[in-house]
Amino acid sequence: MFQRKRREDPRIELTPMVDVVFLLLIFFMISTTFVQTPGIDVKLPESSAQTAERDPEEIKVHLSARGDIYFGEERLAWEAAETRLAGYATRAKEMTFLLMADRETQHGDVVRLMDLARSAGFGKLAIATEEKR
Repeated sequence: MFQRKRREDPRIELTPMVDVVFLLLIFFMISTTFVQTPGIDVKLPESSAQTAERDPEEIKVHLSARGDIYFGEERLAWEAAETRLAGYATRAKEMTFLLMADRETQHGDVVRLMDLARSAGFGKLAIATEEKR
């Protein structure tokens, strides 16, 4: 007579979930490759030395080829940079001063900025380089 229609068990469709996971993966892969300092054009010198481990607390200072000093995106004069560095005096010993100087920067400007950092009390000085190709 009448046949009962067999019920299908409920299923979870995996295809849309896999699509979403791949889109998230692509998004995170692309977003992690953005340049750290988009507004400042600094060409770091190359070095074959090994990469040192970075401290969690560090201050990055950029020095352009023209001798301009940048804290983040903010351009500072030499006197203002000295004042800003002196403001870190209480915790400067534990922090790393990371100098990101352009390869065309005058050697005297690099030494002058490192001297400012040392006199402000920074115990660790590091110079950023690019890996030699």
